[in-house]
Amino acid sequence: MELIHRNLLIGIHDALQETFFQDKKYADKVIERLLKSHKKWGSEDRKVVSEIFYNIIRWKKRLEYYMGEGVKPNNVYKLILAYLLWSKTHYKKFEEFDGIKIADILNKLKKGTVPTKAIEHSIPDWLAETLEKELGPNWEREMNALNEQAPTVLRANTLKTSARELVSDLKHENVESFQIRDYPDAVQLEEKKNVFLTTAFKEGLFEVQDASSQKIGKLLDVQEGMRVVDACAGAGGKTLHLAALMNNKGQIIALDIYEWKLAELKRRAKRAGAHNIENRLITDNKVIKRLHGTADRLLIDAPCSGLGVLKRNPDSKWKIDADFIARIKNEQQQILQDYSKMLKKGGKMIYATCSILPSENNEQAALFLKNNPEFSLLKEEKIMPSEGYDGFYMALMQRNA
Repeated sequence: MELIHRNLLIGIHDALQETFFQDKKYADKVIERLLKSHKKWGSEDRKVVSEIFYNIIRWKKRLEYYMGEGVKPNNVYKLILAYLLWSKTHYKKFEEFDGIKIADILNKLKKGTVPTKAIEHSIPDWLAETLEKELGPNWEREMNALNEQAPTVLRANTLKTSARELVSDLKHENVESFQIRDYPDAVQLEEKKNVFLTTAFKEGLFEVQDASSQKIGKLLDVQEGMRVVDACAGAGGKTLHLAALMNNKGQIIALDIYEWKLAELKRRAKRAGAHNIENRLITDNKVIKRLHGTADRLLIDAPCSGLGVLKRNPDSKWKIDADFIARIKNEQQQILQDYSKMLKKGGKMIYATCSILPSENNEQAALFLKNNPEFSLLKEEKIMPSEGYDGFYMALMQRNA
């Protein structure tokens, strides 16, 4: 059995407590802060802590089953214990731990089976029902993929370098990586590393962006000199890709309802050397109305359930529910209806989500096209998690002249 030190377990405990029960913060922010506050931990310690932290979040429901009935699920130490036994990791010999008999957990582990599909895949009951209803018999294959660890994929910033040159530059900094076939700007790491400490990152040679996400910018078919609107820009991963595809020529208007996200985009754009981006905060409908009929290209990367990116954000499955899905679908349709008016006649737009639910994806696009006959569908693409990268949907539409 592998040995793990007590101070690492305390760190994991505090991080899980913060993620689930205190402020319910995003897991990636929690682990980032934890690792920053323990500068004495070596690279192997950091790797172990991150792995256990994310695996406990990923397998929470299954671990609670191993813990047994009558055990409060919000006891984080018991969650950790169940995980340590399940993964054959331990830090001391024990037979009983805070009222849990180790033998009881071990007996369940020996059986190898669990009573429900929701427990097997460690997801809420409502989500198991939703996935089965929307995806049919393939839902378990996709859930198996979503319970794997996400690879780290970078997008070479072609304003400054190429994918091939980036692989070489990273190698000089002891980061092994390789180009991904059919993704011209994508570079995948051989193993997880903190690439944000590299000179290549500080010089703006790349952004972390999943391979599936990189397909969206290519599909939008932006050209130098165009006016492009990124209507839900967020912190700007796709905005920066569009800037590179346009070779800094033309104008990109990045819109969002959150000022802090646009501030992050501004900082990232400076590092990337992307100079053709103008940030605009959506404070009211007038911001959208002023842009009616002005965009050659429009990207609507809509708010969604995020079910296609559970590999990298496993905590989100515990923070959403069926009511959230219903609300977000209404919001998607409203955004499509309102924001599509920014597109010129003859212009193209993409409706995209990082969801795998048809009700958020092709069904939303079909409903929009039915209600707006002046738009037509040019192409749609669905990428499922079982294909290796994040789950995404994108529909390319045109506003007819």
